[in-house]
Amino acid sequence: MTPTVLITGGTGFLGVHLARFFLKKKYKVILLDAAPLTAADLQKKVEVINCDITDQKQVVNAFGNKKIDYVVHAAAALPIQHTKKKIFDVNVGGTKNVLEASLEAKVKRVVFISTTAMYGVPRHLPEKETDPIYPIGHYGESKAEAEKLCRKYEKKGLQINIIRPKSFLGPERLGVFTIWFEAIYNNKPVLILGKGNNLYQLLEVQDVCQIVEKALLSKKSGGTFNAGAKEFGTWQSDLGALIKHARSKSKILGLPVLPSQLALSILEFFNLSPIVAWHYKTFPVNSYVSIEKAQKELGFRPTKSNKEILIESYDWYAKHRKEFLGHTGKTHRTIWNFKLLDIINKFL
Repeated sequence: MTPTVLITGGTGFLGVHLARFFLKKKYKVILLDAAPLTAADLQKKVEVINCDITDQKQVVNAFGNKKIDYVVHAAAALPIQHTKKKIFDVNVGGTKNVLEASLEAKVKRVVFISTTAMYGVPRHLPEKETDPIYPIGHYGESKAEAEKLCRKYEKKGLQINIIRPKSFLGPERLGVFTIWFEAIYNNKPVLILGKGNNLYQLLEVQDVCQIVEKALLSKKSGGTFNAGAKEFGTWQSDLGALIKHARSKSKILGLPVLPSQLALSILEFFNLSPIVAWHYKTFPVNSYVSIEKAQKELGFRPTKSNKEILIESYDWYAKHRKEFLGHTGKTHRTIWNFKLLDIINKFL
C-alpha cells in the first residue's frame, strides 16, 4: 500500500521540498499549514489542509480518520517573529498538539525538525548530540522545550526521531540570505561580521529531505541527529567562490564584531531588523556540528558542499528575483524586511 506522510508547515520552504521529495518516492502527501500553498507544481498533487497548529481542535480534526503512516513536524515560528508568546505558542504548544494527534492516530513514526540553535554559541567543536545545550533567544529555547515534549510522548509509546539541521538552503530559499544575494546581484559590498575567516557549516535542503526519510524509516527510534554539510569552508572562501561564480564586482566587507553585535542587538530590541541574536552571535565564530552519528546510524550522506549550496541558491534567486521583490514576509520562502539595514545598504 502507498504510505501516507503528513507534513506540518507543509507550504513553507522545507515543506514544499519535502513534498516534492516524497512524491517522487511515491508517497501520498498531506500538507498541514495555516498559509496557502503557493508552489504551483504541487497543486492537485498533494492534499492541503488549512490548519493552525496552535488550535488543538483544528489539529485533531485535520488528522481526523485519515490513515497517516508518518508525520514530519516542520512547522515553526521563526526568530523573526520576535515575541516570545508567538514563538512558544507555535513551537511548544503547536508541537504538543501535533504529538498528541499523532499518538491518537497511531502513526508509525514522527520526525521532529529541531535546530542547532540548541547549542548556542559553540563552546567546543564539532558540536555533538550529547553536548549540553545553551539555546539562544526565544526560538532556541522553544525548540529545547519542544524536544522535551518529544521525549515525553516517546514514553507514551510514540516513535520519534529528532533532526537538528544547520541553516539549510536551496532553490526558493530567501529569508536572511537575500541581503547577501541582492548585494552580489547589484555588485555591492557583502557585509559580514568579523574577517570571515571562521568555518561555518551549511546544509542543502535536499539533504534535509534525505535524512528526514531515513529517520522515518530507520529501525531506530528515540534518536537525535545533527545534520550538516560534510564539506565547508570559511565565509571568505565560500562567499568568495559565490561572488566569482556570479561574476559580480562585490567585495566582502568585514565589520567589527562587537560594535556590530551591539548595533544589531539594539535594532532587534526595537524590531527594526529581522537579524536576531542567533544570527549575529554565531555568524562570526566557528560553527559546525558532527554528523558522525547520522552517518553511522541512519546512513546519512550529504551531497553538496557549502560552495555548491550557495551557488545553487543564488542562481535560483538571480533567475527569479523579479517575481518576489517588493513583497516581504516572515518565512524562508519570502524576502524579509531589513528596514534600516536596507537603507544603510543603499549608501554603500
